[in-house]
Amino acid sequence: MKRIFVQPDLCTACKTCEMQCAIEHSQAKNIFASPSEKPHPMNRVYVEAADGRKIPIFCRHCDDAPCVAACISGAMFRDPITDAVMCDSSRCIGCWTCVMVCPYGVIGRQLELGKAVKCDLCPERESPACVDSCPTKALVFEDVEKFSKEKRASFAAAIAGG
Repeated sequence: MKRIFVQPDLCTACKTCEMQCAIEHSQAKNIFASPSEKPHPMNRVYVEAADGRKIPIFCRHCDDAPCVAACISGAMFRDPITDAVMCDSSRCIGCWTCVMVCPYGVIGRQLELGKAVKCDLCPERESPACVDSCPTKALVFEDVEKFSKEKRASFAAAIAGG
C-alpha cells in the first residue's frame, strides 16, 4: 500500500503541491483555464508553517478513519483495492461531520456544491500530482514498509557515522 510521505527539511513552502493538486482536480486540468472554472477547483493538500518550519499536510488515510465512522451518508469509505479513504461526492450531503472529526483538518468544504473534498491519491495517475510537482522532492509516494525501512537505514547510518 502506497502513501504520501513528507520530508519536512526539503519543503520550501513554495505551495506548488497545493496549486498542482487543485489543477489536477479541475475539469480543464490546465493552469490557465482552471481558475475560471465553476465550481472553483480545490486543493487537497495544505502547506502550513509552525515554529519556523513548513510542512505539507494532507489526508493520512487513517486505519481507523474517524471521517468514515462519522459519515452519516456513507460518502466516506475505504477503497477495497488501495485501502485509501475516499469520498463519494454523489453520496455526500454536506453535513461536514467528517470535517469536524478529522484530526488533521484536511477535509475541505466545496461550498459551491455543498460537498466534502479530500485527498484521493490521484487514482488516475501513477503518482499523485502533488508528489510529481514538488520541485524539492519533499513529497514522496512510496510503499509504507519500503519508506519505513529506508528511514531506519538512513537513521542507522547517521548514528553509526556520527
